[in-house]
Amino acid sequence: MITYSAENVRMPAIRKRETTQWIRRVAQTYGKRVGEVGYLFCDDERILEVNREYLQHDYYTDIITFDYCEGDELNGDLVISLDTVRSNAEQFGKDYDEELHRVIIHGILHLCGLNDKGPGERELMEAAEDRALALR
Repeated sequence: MITYSAENVRMPAIRKRETTQWIRRVAQTYGKRVGEVGYLFCDDERILEVNREYLQHDYYTDIITFDYCEGDELNGDLVISLDTVRSNAEQFGKDYDEELHRVIIHGILHLCGLNDKGPGERELMEAAEDRALALR
């Protein structure tokens, strides 16, 4: 089950049923199935609190992924700052809706085992995001 909630922001105008189906399709391409995945859309201040409390990071970010996966079942909580998504879209000259969906699937790709911090991993993650967005 995939759930969507919002804190300190208005729920983004995403088509939940279609987005859920898309997430399931992407997970299947990695041989995974979706278990319990929860999205929390929030503002910059809330994601900064989460980043400080749980990761001891003192900076804003677009998404934080908490991975509770078991075997091939994806389970996790994904916290997304809509403020940062919007500023990133503006900074990179991207459409807000596309950037939001890129971040939504970015968390799922982390749950599927992809990383983006080590050498060459960022490029692999971006390519995976592009492939996933093409499945929408």
